[in-house]
Amino acid sequence: MQVRKEHARIEQVAASAYTIPTDAPESDGTLAWDATTLVLVEITAGGHTGIGFSYTDASAAWLVRDTLAAHIRGRDAMDIPACWWAMLDAVRNLGRPGISATAIAAVDIALWDLKARLLELPLVKLLGAVRERVPAYGSGGFTSYSPAQLEAQLGGWAEQGFERVKMKIARYPEQDEERLRRARATIGPDVELFVDANGGYDRKQALGWMPLLRELGVTWLEEPVSSDDLEGLRLLRDRGPGHLHITAGEYGYHPGYFRQMLEAGAVDIMQADVTRCAGITGLLEVAALCTAFQIPLSTHTAPAIHAHLGCAIRPVRHIEWFHDHVRIEHMLFDGTLEAVDGQVKPDLSRAGLGLIFRRNEAVQYAR
Repeated sequence: MQVRKEHARIEQVAASAYTIPTDAPESDGTLAWDATTLVLVEITAGGHTGIGFSYTDASAAWLVRDTLAAHIRGRDAMDIPACWWAMLDAVRNLGRPGISATAIAAVDIALWDLKARLLELPLVKLLGAVRERVPAYGSGGFTSYSPAQLEAQLGGWAEQGFERVKMKIARYPEQDEERLRRARATIGPDVELFVDANGGYDRKQALGWMPLLRELGVTWLEEPVSSDDLEGLRLLRDRGPGHLHITAGEYGYHPGYFRQMLEAGAVDIMQADVTRCAGITGLLEVAALCTAFQIPLSTHTAPAIHAHLGCAIRPVRHIEWFHDHVRIEHMLFDGTLEAVDGQVKPDLSRAGLGLIFRRNEAVQYAR
């Protein structure tokens, strides 16, 4: 019997985890790492399988299999909000932020991908496009990089047509001025320079860097202090040069976090990560808040997913072309996109996210 796509019931929910070593040691202002874990979710309904993923801990896969799957199995695959709220109810006693939100995100992304595949639409068309392509910024510049590595990466993005690039600071403050000057000299005067401290400074340290950032024309200062220090972010926003945007938000897991940040006037540009804020459904809530507060939105990492969302969500200013995730997504999926002149355009010839998981290549990284 043929299953009507608009009434396809969720049959199977699978989750798996893969840890991929970095191609070089990576660190930022407060953390160092040598591998990244991707949790993949596959959901089957109506003869189609949707895929979603989060960059998180492997324990999120256990949470999907042992808790979340039972709360969506048998539901109509078209009813994503019902599935989303059922999952939120399921983690009430576990806590919504952190691992729970990243697990829900992977499932929610898979549900949206599945719905688009059932309807034979690219995800951006299911959501409704507001633009054909979205600007991206090259992101990496890790504090563990040598000067030559830093120059090669940032300069390479500039040569490829990226109009903005981002580097990490604050782990070794005594080296930051030289690294910043090298970066500016490498990319030239016309490419925007973004910097990310990952909360590595206190308020006075961050204020002390303002003259140099002004001199070098830095236009983006991400998490100069902890993203929990809303008063500190507001202080730096008020004291910094007019062209310097204070940004934060990548660690937001629920709408209340973003609302508090917006109400505090803590950021010029909000950041959000679809793999942390409980998926596409969660990101749409963040976008609504940004619209209400008249604050632009920039998406954090996971470019294969954010490319579609960046073309469908009006407040999005740009997406992050994060070195580590670009590399992993090209390793593990067919159908990934390329940035052309610093912009990314979804492939409208492919349904859903347009991705096919390379299971044979991924098995060596399985947890």
